[in-house]
Amino acid sequence: MSKFKKQYLKYGSVLFIIVAELLAYFFSTELGIETTLVITVSWFTTVVILLWLGNQLITQQFNKYFPWLKYGTKRFYAHLSVGIIYSLVVTNITYVVFKVLLTADPPVYEQIIVMNTFGLAIFIPLFSIYFSVHFLNQWKESELVAEKFKKETVHAELVSLKNHLDPHFLFNNLNILSSLIDKDKGLSKDFLDNFAEVYRVILKSKDEDLISLDEELQFIESYVYLLKTRFEDNIRFDIQIKADDRFKMLPPLTLQLLVENAIKHNIISEKRPLLVSIKSDEGNFLVVENSLYRKPDELKEVGGSGLDNIRKRYNYFSDAKVHVEDNNDLFKVVVPLLEVETV
Repeated sequence: MSKFKKQYLKYGSVLFIIVAELLAYFFSTELGIETTLVITVSWFTTVVILLWLGNQLITQQFNKYFPWLKYGTKRFYAHLSVGIIYSLVVTNITYVVFKVLLTADPPVYEQIIVMNTFGLAIFIPLFSIYFSVHFLNQWKESELVAEKFKKETVHAELVSLKNHLDPHFLFNNLNILSSLIDKDKGLSKDFLDNFAEVYRVILKSKDEDLISLDEELQFIESYVYLLKTRFEDNIRFDIQIKADDRFKMLPPLTLQLLVENAIKHNIISEKRPLLVSIKSDEGNFLVVENSLYRKPDELKEVGGSGLDNIRKRYNYFSDAKVHVEDNNDLFKVVVPLLEVETV
């Protein structure tokens, strides 16, 4: 139903009720209806109509100047207070008007007290029910808007995170490639092939939200080749993945970020090689561990945290948490392996 039709139906119904009240009042004697009963019913109906229309107007103004999403609790108490005051004012004014215009007896103080008691006992609960229903609906709508905004924000952040390319990694490998070209053309070709594969996958990952662990491991093979060329035996990998886990999913470049994080924050030397272990366990988790020999604070590279990147990406796709354990000898990260239903 269009907005115009709804307005037409609403105000048409109000007009019909008013006309029916007037006809009942003027022809009550002919119809054999007590005038007092007609006045009471008319007053009650008028109050209900004014409360209905007035509270709708109040709600529209509050939605315009004090939206739920922005003001929350303040809006709740302000709206409730204004609604109750409006209801009492309408109840009293209409009662006095009906009494003065349609009866021979003007209202007295005792009648006003009875009227307010009647209003509190009848109209306030009715308004409270209306307000509660409206409040719940608006609150639910605000929550949906907030959730939509949150998802859009997280999605934009996810795109930004997926665009992450470590410039240090790029420059280091270009320097290695430059030195290999003069020493060993065969080795430089292999290095260039793996280098190209790594960046092909990195660029491709921008278009993918999740990839299989098997695809990630294939990428890691090329990535490890570059690292082994740079660090030689000073970096060692132990990769043990169960066959069934290879088809489970994770955000792309998760392993690359974890290995990069290990290299960034550790001293790597012949005396203290970096040991990296990548294993899957029984609980749909991937466990990545590395030995610890921390760089002094002044030697740590400046940059965004790979762990924060991974946490944010997992938060977008799942409620499963990334767990981190840090002690003097071992740094351990446990990331969930996601099972995605296929249609």
